[in-house]
Amino acid sequence: MARNREAVLVIGLGRFGQSIVDELLQTGTEVLALDRDMSIVQRAAIHMPNVIAADATDEEALRQAGAVDYRRVVIAIGSDQEASILATSVCVDLGIPDIWAKAQNPQHARILERVGAHHVVQPEHDMGERIAHLLGGRFTEYIEVAPDWVLARTSVPKYFVGMTLRTSNIRAKHGVTVVGIRKATGKEFSHADGYTTLEIGDEILIMGPPTAVEDFSEA
Repeated sequence: MARNREAVLVIGLGRFGQSIVDELLQTGTEVLALDRDMSIVQRAAIHMPNVIAADATDEEALRQAGAVDYRRVVIAIGSDQEASILATSVCVDLGIPDIWAKAQNPQHARILERVGAHHVVQPEHDMGERIAHLLGGRFTEYIEVAPDWVLARTSVPKYFVGMTLRTSNIRAKHGVTVVGIRKATGKEFSHADGYTTLEIGDEILIMGPPTAVEDFSEA
């Protein structure tokens, strides 16, 4: 288990915030969690080492909580968009250099970005997009790395069966890169190179623009 990772401040202990805290603690990361609801804080304190009740929209309350000592903060406030925006603004004013904020919708995301959040996530939207791609049946994993770049896991298109990556010329023809492969006879992925032969039943990891990835999977 990883240890001595840079500590993280998590604001808001709804389902999203609690899941973030749980995963960070699993990796050995020190976490300070804040929520303004005392009942939520009391329940969380049973299994969390550092959790306090504080109103993140109040700059002085965040100062007293020691927020200025953290370089990374996750604003995981749920449905209260006003509180989310105000908390983000306060963290910006405090000079926290790496602010992650949860958005409920695209409009909320744009406001958070304008206020100064460095990273804005829309968990429901992102999960919906991912599931939609998986339901198409061509991918067994689909991750948006950036708005114009994705990583996907798919089977080898029939056209390329029997070719090496060098002879297939996939990148030039389709604008995607095969970065890993799991052979039909194996259990784990490994790095792919020009001498990797593509066979029926193999799974490959490909990266590239969304449209190129989609087109390649239909080749």
